This record gives sequence, structure tokens and C-alpha cells, in this order.
Amino acid sequence: MRNDVSMYQQCCYEEKGTFDFGEMEIIADYIQKGSPQYWQTVISLFLGSIAAFGAEYCVQPIIPILARDFAISPSVASLAMSCGTGGMALAMILIANLAGMLHRKRMMSIALLASAVLMILMAFSSGFCAILFLRFLQGMFLAAFPSMVIAYINEEFNPKIVGLVVGIYISGTSVGGLMGRLMLSTLVDFFSWRIGLVALAVLYLFIGLWFHFSLAKSRRHVPSKTWSAGFLTVLCQAVRNKKLLQICLIAFTVCGSFVAMYNYISFPLLASPYNLSQTAVGAVFSIYLVGTVSSTFMGGMSDQYGNGKVLILSLGIMLIGALSTLFFPLVVKIAGLAVFTFGFFGAHATASGWAGKSCYFSIPVPVCSVPSVEYFWHSMTGQA
Repeated sequence: MRNDVSMYQQCCYEEKGTFDFGEMEIIADYIQKGSPQYWQTVISLFLGSIAAFGAEYCVQPIIPILARDFAISPSVASLAMSCGTGGMALAMILIANLAGMLHRKRMMSIALLASAVLMILMAFSSGFCAILFLRFLQGMFLAAFPSMVIAYINEEFNPKIVGLVVGIYISGTSVGGLMGRLMLSTLVDFFSWRIGLVALAVLYLFIGLWFHFSLAKSRRHVPSKTWSAGFLTVLCQAVRNKKLLQICLIAFTVCGSFVAMYNYISFPLLASPYNLSQTAVGAVFSIYLVGTVSSTFMGGMSDQYGNGKVLILSLGIMLIGALSTLFFPLVVKIAGLAVFTFGFFGAHATASGWAGKSCYFSIPVPVCSVPSVEYFWHSMTGQA
């Protein structure tokens, strides 16, 4: 995560010029750490990230329920996840190129509110195709949040605390994804997936309204009247960097296998002989918390032993974990999933750090472009 934060900061500073944190003068209208506005804005960003990523990933544990209710195959049911991430990936291209013309706060607020409304519509949809269409639209709206929030943080907060605020935001994304899965799984056990979606949508709607009225207005960004080819510029230059391209392809494959594992692990756990409840299956996603340890631990190892060696080690751990999930005992299967998750987050952190070290651009790029490229590739793995 530290490498990701540094990359965001570097991209912002390349756009505005080179900054010397030890010598630069702190401009008065930055949001300063510890001020009332700081806490109000940070809380808003944290809650907003919980709503955004909770809405995006909450359907993952109910894929088996969708397959049963609509009499479709597991691979077709998993499109409920793929359409959301696919819509997000495609929207990234447009948002990155129009980033300079868009109002930061307005776009993030629209993303949260529209996503909540679309969740309510999904709950009342009678056909699976309608749900897929609404998920695609939801992903397109939600794409605005991760793109705009990084730009907002870099522009509005004192540069000395940008890394801290980005870290808080990123922690909210992991908490949001986990909470969305757990809450919907629990509600399905007591009611139905439709009622669960409505309940979550109402919660996210309230968070969206809080976010809109509590987040400080953008004071340091004036929307331009011209569009930027920032995304295409970064993407084209990244493709020409062979080392960076190879790292991205490895990360793409790793993320794809991770999404696929969690998409389908619910099916055997819900079926005989395990017959776990939907709540218990949802609790399985708490294994995600292993990633908090592994990303930090393996990231530190990569600094000491090199990115390549640690990446290979992480991939080996993933393979061992994946093979362990094929064994019959439930304890072994869950333990294997935890090992697989540990390896994934280690590989993800190592590849991200390696990509940051291999990332260079011949011309300055807009602040929104690099985060959009990163989320584009991450979202595309949802198609796996």
C-alpha cells in the first residue's frame, strides 16, 4: 500500500511540478491534519469508500443463490460480478480522459447515490438479464469514485499528509468489501437476497447523502473545458515498457485467479456434505483480513530479498493453497483458502511495488490517469 500511495503522490507532483516537502510553503487553504474539517472530510471519505466497494462486491457470496433462483449455471451466475467490474473497467477510460473537466465531489456523490438506487432496482428485477444490465450500469457509476477520490485527496489535503489520507481511504475499501459481503450473506439467511439488497441499498443511500453534505467542497480544482488523453497516454507508454508489461500480466493473472476462487468457493461450501449457512459462507470472506498481514510482511521481504524472488515465493504459496482447497476435510479446505489468500496479497503487494519501481513516463500525466489505469486492470480481472 505504501508503494501505491507513493505512486499516486508522484503522479500528482509530476503534473504540478517538483515539490520539496522540506522547503515548500504550506498554502493556507489546504486541509490541515487535526482540524475539524480534516476529521469531517476523512470520515466522509472512509464511509464513502465503504459504500462504494461494499456495493461493488456484495453480490459475490450470493452467486450460488442467484444460480438456484434463476436456474442458471454457476458460470452464468458469476456474470453478476463480472458485469459490475466490467462496467467499472470501461468507464475508467472515459473518466480518465475527462477527469480535468469533472467536479470531484459532485462525481463521487453521484456515484454513491446512483449505485444505491440501482441496487434497489436490482432487488425488484424479475429477470437475470436485467440484473446484469443494472450491475453493468452500477459499475460504470462506481468507477467515478476511486478515480476522483485520489485526485481530490492530492488536491485538497496538505501534501505532507496525503499518504496518510490515501491509506485511510484504502483501508475503507477493504472494510467496505468485507462488510458488504458479510451483511448481505447474513440478511439472506434471515430474509432473502432481494430484501438484503434493499437493506444494503438504503444504508448506502444514507451514506451517500452524508458524504454529499459532509465532504468539503473542492477549492483547489477548477474544471477545465478541454479533455485529456491521459489514460491512453499512460496505457500506451506502459505497453512499451516490456518489464512493466510482464509484471502487469502476472498481476492480471493472479488477480483473475483470486476473483475466480472467491466466486466459486461458495458452491461446494453450501452443498452437501458441508451444508454451511449463507451467513457462515459470508464469514469465510473474513479471511481477506489475512491480506493485511501478508501484504505488509511480503512487501518488507521484497525490499530485503528482491521483488522477483518474493513474487515467485508468493505464487508458490498461492498454488499450495489452491491445491489444498481440493481436499475433502472442511478445516483443510478453509486453511487452504487462507494460505491462497496470504499468497495472493503477498504477490499483489510485491507486484505493485515492482511495477512502481519500473514505472516511468516520458511526459507528465494527469493525476487521475494512473489510478484509473490501475483500477482498469484490476477491474478487468473480474471477467476471469
